[in-house]
Amino acid sequence: MDITRQVARRSTCLRRKVGALLVRDKHILTTGYNGAPRGLPHCEDVGCIRDEEGVPSGERHELCRGLHAEMNAMLQAAYHGIRVEGATLYVTTHPCSLCTKMLINVGIRKIIVGNDYPDELSKNLLAQAGVEVILHKQDRQENPEP
Repeated sequence: MDITRQVARRSTCLRRKVGALLVRDKHILTTGYNGAPRGLPHCEDVGCIRDEEGVPSGERHELCRGLHAEMNAMLQAAYHGIRVEGATLYVTTHPCSLCTKMLINVGIRKIIVGNDYPDELSKNLLAQAGVEVILHKQDRQENPEP
């Protein structure tokens, strides 16, 4: 999780800095952090659409110029031809429902989460798919829920 938190520091999101790692057999396959698509302006440069529109956390994920950390980790794997089926995702914040659907489809079987996120659909989908979700103990102590 220490590496995941370091990756999150690269995020260009104004609302929440998230980092993700895909790991298999104790080897990091890819990393990802939340930010704008390659070559496009970042929120830290042009502002946050979600803030401007007053969109609450956990809602209307499509109203964002950025990609989520989990998405970027999966896209890096696809871009470089890395198979992620059976990998474990380490992520600083619980995945949203959009990322969850993708994670299920690429075959992620276990997720280690640093902090919670208000998306009940995501939690229900992961449970239905049999994906194991573990709240990382150190993060739970260092970053208690508000």
